[in-house]
Amino acid sequence: MYDILMRIPLLLWVIFASTIHLFGFIQYFNTAVSLDSLKVSMRLSLIIFLLLTAAMVILRSRPSDKAAGLEPRISALVGTFLIYGITLFPRHELPPAAEVVSTLLTMVGTIAAIVALWRLGRSFSIMAESRQLVTSGPYRFVRHPLYVAEEIAMIGLFIQFASIWTTLILVAQIAFQLRRMQNEEVVLSTAFPEYNTYRQSTARLIPRVY
Repeated sequence: MYDILMRIPLLLWVIFASTIHLFGFIQYFNTAVSLDSLKVSMRLSLIIFLLLTAAMVILRSRPSDKAAGLEPRISALVGTFLIYGITLFPRHELPPAAEVVSTLLTMVGTIAAIVALWRLGRSFSIMAESRQLVTSGPYRFVRHPLYVAEEIAMIGLFIQFASIWTTLILVAQIAFQLRRMQNEEVVLSTAFPEYNTYRQSTARLIPRVY
């Protein structure tokens, strides 16, 4: 029952976000004088990622273990949703080059997130929980490829709202994401003895760097 209840808020959020982006894409498609292929690809990839997230929330298996206490849950929620606070600030009119960089980062990050999420499959979770240990695909190279991909996309979004305050939000979000990774690794180490060997041979985020 707990697992079912935890799925509902996330599922509602993903459905809401995907609906907003879908209507935004339709409006852009109908009103744009000329379609920008980069923006079309970026918008489509984001909608696909959200729909895939919804599917994984519905289909994911029950957790075999989860982090105890309130802090891991707070870190997971803040790490996931804090970044969207930057959209409450004024959006900048970017020069063409910066607009391309922003769109490319968002698109590349979202496509990479789709790949990582697809490979993670039914083990996907917002909270620090264990289901099945995934070490193939992009997980062969880094332990948290989905977070890497999402952060690339978020930096692309951040460029459009860059300011001192949004920079503080981005830094805080990254800090919570790092704490979230630590919490997940503790749970996975407890649930899967082989995870320690995997952790020693695989970078957390950047191969041969970190």
